[in-house]
Amino acid sequence: MANLGENMKAARLAGRRVSVIGLGRFGGGVGVTRWLCSQGAVVTVSDQSDESQLADSVAQLAGLDVALHLGGHREEDFLQADLLVVNPAVPKDHPLLAEAIRANVPRTTEINLFLQRCPAPVAGVTGSVGKSTTTAMLGAILSRRFTTHVGGNIGRSLLETLPEIQPDHVVVLELSSFQLEDTPLVRVSPHVALVTNLLPNHLDRHGTMASYTDAKKNIFRFQNPDDVLILNRRDEVLCTWAGEAKGKVSYFNEDDDESFELLLPGEHNQANAQAAFAAAAALGASREDAAQALREFTGLPHRLQFVRETRGVRYYNDSKCTTPAGAIVALRAFEPRRVILLAGGYDKGTAFDELGAEICSRAKAVIAFGATRGKILVAVERLRTSPVPLAQDVEDLSVAVSAAREIAEPGDVILLSPACASYDQFTNYEQRGLAFVQLVF
Repeated sequence: MANLGENMKAARLAGRRVSVIGLGRFGGGVGVTRWLCSQGAVVTVSDQSDESQLADSVAQLAGLDVALHLGGHREEDFLQADLLVVNPAVPKDHPLLAEAIRANVPRTTEINLFLQRCPAPVAGVTGSVGKSTTTAMLGAILSRRFTTHVGGNIGRSLLETLPEIQPDHVVVLELSSFQLEDTPLVRVSPHVALVTNLLPNHLDRHGTMASYTDAKKNIFRFQNPDDVLILNRRDEVLCTWAGEAKGKVSYFNEDDDESFELLLPGEHNQANAQAAFAAAAALGASREDAAQALREFTGLPHRLQFVRETRGVRYYNDSKCTTPAGAIVALRAFEPRRVILLAGGYDKGTAFDELGAEICSRAKAVIAFGATRGKILVAVERLRTSPVPLAQDVEDLSVAVSAAREIAEPGDVILLSPACASYDQFTNYEQRGLAFVQLVF
């Protein structure tokens, strides 16, 4: 099959019929749609959600010559296009996408289009937890020495920035397993590939841990001998990947790593900082660059974000945490038995046994809400050996915050670290985090 890939890297898109499959409520298809229009493509956007549900994304396409086919997919948009640009969130087993693949319709993704055309060295960051903070830290460090562009899964497409990116600049991309899943179509990996850790995640999409792992490996699978793969020394599974690397391999989280001065709490953020420095050093940044940048780094919204302190109780918004492993990391950032954990949400198929054990050993209380609240509390009850922590089952986040306030005493921390996706009650983790901040105030 001739995909738009290595044999069409510089192919002109002017006049081609391109279907963007999945605009997304989170705006995932907006950047690529705007860029395709600038290239002269004849663009159709197809999404199962209707215009009212996609109002924010549609508004960003105002004034563009785009056909919007919303409220359901049409067969012709898949089978009569010259190229499909598929949003990573679209399931691979979608019947029309599967039919298009069988019909040899060329397909690609936003991140593939960028990787094929980017003139600057790219540092890619992936992992199960911590990749957004590590990406932002890496961007901050590199900005001390280079003109640096940060994008990918962290929030924006860099396609429209391509005319500004020069060969002596540096690009930092956060890459999710969904985005990496299709990079074999173009056989491109970043010059520097950083993997923070590997833990069970997105098994509702990938099906098995083996499939999830295979997608993650695409970040280095197509590297050249002069490229660099950076792995977490304390992750035994990741360390086995070194034997598959075609380029150089280096590590972070070594026993003799010198700590950085950070504003952010928790050992996990020290690990994020060490990872970011390792990647930055591979691109020519110094430790002094890293120390200065990290000393001033205040973190990202919804990632252990300090919200306020009132009546001696501190509130932290960690809504970006969508895995049990991430919630465990967040719990460990604070003093034992001072945290009232708010957890729960959409069920991605992950187990909560390890989180239940951590809650039992460290939390003062857990307030579980949303679709997974029952599974979380079952894990806690099965593993508890004392009356602490207190465990409550509530319907939604609003009730959870109220319940936490009744329990909290001066010196306590009320921590939203859901361990689950947000889709049962919110559009995305940002909406959930903003709702928490509003409830806190």
